[in-house]
Amino acid sequence: MAKFGIGGILVRFIAALILVVVTYNPSGRSYAHWLGHTFPHVDPLQAVAGIALIGIWLFFVHATWRALGTLGVLLGLAFFAAVTWLFVSWGWLSLANSGAMAWVGIFVVAALLTTGLCWALVQTKISGQQVVDEISRH
Repeated sequence: MAKFGIGGILVRFIAALILVVVTYNPSGRSYAHWLGHTFPHVDPLQAVAGIALIGIWLFFVHATWRALGTLGVLLGLAFFAAVTWLFVSWGWLSLANSGAMAWVGIFVVAALLTTGLCWALVQTKISGQQVVDEISRH
């Protein structure tokens, strides 16, 4: 725990960003595009890759949901939506540029997943209290 810091957050952000970008990105080189070019035919490699992606997504989403809860996830989405709105109002982003907005969405999802993956560690670092899940064996 003592070694958790900006580096740990960055590693988690890069992992989340890779997951989101591999799944979908507007460049045309993603799992969604690869599958879309052959659908409804799915070859074995696409099936294996898809199942692996689903498993990794489940891990990231489950960890985020457990750490933040429904209210935290909604608050995080609202926060990132408001930041995006702020950038649009300042002229830094254009709603007409669908590619740029897709990349913003990718970064928002990665940032939210990163927040969920780091939340318990940050909470422990700030409060000094360990986060422990109780296991009842009845």
